Amino acid sequence: MPSIADEDWRSSRAKALNEIASGHAAVSGTRRGRRFNTQQFNQAYAVLLAAQFQGFCRDLHSECVDHLIGAILAPPDVLPLVRDEFTRDRRLDRGNAQPSNLNADFDRLGIDLWDKVKAHDPKNATRMKLLEELNHWRNAIAHQDFEEAKLGGTTVLRLEQVRQWRSACDRLARAFDEVLRGHLLFLTGSSPW
Repeated sequence: MPSIADEDWRSSRAKALNEIASGHAAVSGTRRGRRFNTQQFNQAYAVLLAAQFQGFCRDLHSECVDHLIGAILAPPDVLPLVRDEFTRDRRLDRGNAQPSNLNADFDRLGIDLWDKVKAHDPKNATRMKLLEELNHWRNAIAHQDFEEAKLGGTTVLRLEQVRQWRSACDRLARAFDEVLRGHLLFLTGSSPW
């Protein structure tokens, strides 16, 4: 059974991403061949993808914190203090879902997320790099600061690249869900989802 965050990623968050993909197809068509005047759609899709993935990661982190807090035997007045410590200055509340931010936030839960996710599936190392690329583009778009060196040598974003990032995010979401379920099961003795 997946986490609530994973269920949301595959339903409401996927629906939002599918809406922009459908809008893109309605404007540019679905036949093969070079498309013009799609740069704004590609950029909007990339920013939405980065935002939805960040939201998924933040929700998953909160769900993990809730499970850990549920396993603590302490007076009820103490539990909000513990929750605050797990989420204080959470990078996902103010920054992108960059691998370094994810590691910092999930490290508070006693896990080196990327080590475990890469061990779970070696292809996740490549997906991690794709997530970094997505967030470089997200920042370039949001700040209108397009440096070719940071963007893989181009300032033109192609739909195929956004699709590749989305696929990587889909697979990372599943891996995060599975790895964190195992970690929390080990820590608490009960499955979080």
